[in-house]
Amino acid sequence: MNTKKLFITCVCSLFMLAAHAQTQVIAHRGFWKAEGSAQNSITALKKAAEAGVYGSEFDVQLTADGVIVVNHDETIAGLTIGKTPYNKLKDLKLKNGETLPTLADYLKAGKQLPDIRLILEIKPHPTQAQEDEIAASAVKMVKEYGMEKQVEYISFSMNICEQIARLAPDAEIAYLEGDVTPQEIKAKGLTGIDYPYDAFNKHPEWVKEAHELGLKVNAWTVNKESDMQKLIDLKVDYLTTDHPLKAKALTETQEASNRTK
Repeated sequence: MNTKKLFITCVCSLFMLAAHAQTQVIAHRGFWKAEGSAQNSITALKKAAEAGVYGSEFDVQLTADGVIVVNHDETIAGLTIGKTPYNKLKDLKLKNGETLPTLADYLKAGKQLPDIRLILEIKPHPTQAQEDEIAASAVKMVKEYGMEKQVEYISFSMNICEQIARLAPDAEIAYLEGDVTPQEIKAKGLTGIDYPYDAFNKHPEWVKEAHELGLKVNAWTVNKESDMQKLIDLKVDYLTTDHPLKAKALTETQEASNRTK
């Protein structure tokens, strides 16, 4: 029996090592630097899928009347999203001419691209009630579209992360701020840390600690090749970047090098 347990432990350890063997790439706000694209546009999502990266990150905000729209900033065209009803926002255009998408639009497009993960960042909101509302609405919508395995959640708000962990305990959920240890993240029921890359300059040990706790590790927003390589060498699981093709080439070169050793 002890031999069997030892064998299982060894297999699990090998599996964990394999899982961390190659760093994966996430396109920050989609592949928005591609031709015809724009940040947080549906085209950016499609271009990220065409690039063959692991995931496409995007940001969501709650309108005054409870519609979730995809936009990074709290404002668009001089309007504060949280204080404006959707009917006053729905015809606004992104830089590539697309109409401001809703979360429903984004999920509908993502469902047609099953090979890419949608990294859904819920922005902090002025009140806890608003944060609770957008967290609950987002989780409900993801479930309605049957995309629980394709969507992962991230946020700078610990309250939002904790709400999602309560509502969707099987979901992948990572905290973004970079000020909490892996041990604390694990204790809160989250599944990963998604920290600014300079957090790992200060705490490189957090990568190993997180992996030992079964947490995933992402670094954002990594645009210099030297920073990418440093993080790949640290064995982070993901790099979020505005240059997904450059990052993908580096990770593939590293993987090819590892195979020849």
